[in-house]
Amino acid sequence: MQQVRCYLLGERAVVLEVSPPATLPVQQKIWALAERFLHTPEVEDVVPGMNNLTLILHAGCGDPLRWIKALEHAWQQVDSLAHTAREVLIPVIYGGDAGPDLADVARHTGLTEREVVARHSGASYVVYFLGFLPGFPYMGGLPPELTTPRRAEPRVAVPAGAVGIGGSQTGIYPLASPGGWQLIGRTPLPLFNPAETATGSGPTLLRPGDRVRFVPQPEGLC
Repeated sequence: MQQVRCYLLGERAVVLEVSPPATLPVQQKIWALAERFLHTPEVEDVVPGMNNLTLILHAGCGDPLRWIKALEHAWQQVDSLAHTAREVLIPVIYGGDAGPDLADVARHTGLTEREVVARHSGASYVVYFLGFLPGFPYMGGLPPELTTPRRAEPRVAVPAGAVGIGGSQTGIYPLASPGGWQLIGRTPLPLFNPAETATGSGPTLLRPGDRVRFVPQPEGLC
C-alpha cells in the first residue's frame, strides 16, 4: 500500500508526497487536489508533480501547520479528477542526427533500431506533469522493454524538440538546454510559446492528463 506524508517546505509551502510507484490513479488524485486548492484564497499557487503536490501559501495566511492536516484530509476525501483527455499527435523524426542515442537504446534493450521506433511510436502515453523546463512533459506509458538509464554524462546542449527516454519515462525538450536523457528523435512542433498566454490557450502545447502518440516521419527511421 502506498504511503502518504505531508510536511512543510520552508515557511509558506506545504507538500503532500505519495510513495512510489507513480501510477495514473495517483496522478489523477493529485490533479483533483490541485484543482480543489487552486481557487482557495489562502493559496497563492499549486504545483502538481510526480507523486506529489505543493501548495504555496500567501504571506500572512496564518499557521501553515494546519495545512498539513487540511491536505491529509483532502487526500482521503478527494476522488480522481474525471475529465476528457485530449489526444495529441506528435510528429517525430527518429534516428540519425535527430536521434543520436537511438543505436545505444537499441543495444541496451537488445532490439533493433526499427523495433525501438515501432514500440516507442506504437504506445499511448499520459502526461503526468510538466517540469524541469517550461512545458517539459513527463509521460507514463513507455513500454517496459524500452526502459533505458539516462546518459552517464549529460549533454551540455540538447536541441528544442528532442524526444528522449529517461529510465521508464519518455519526454520532449521544449527548449534548448543541458540534459541527460537518451535522445531517439526530434519533433518540429513547438512545445512552449509564451506569446500564446495572451490568446487564452496557454503557453504550453501539452497539459497534465493529455494522451500523446508519436507519429514517425518519413525523413527518419520508421
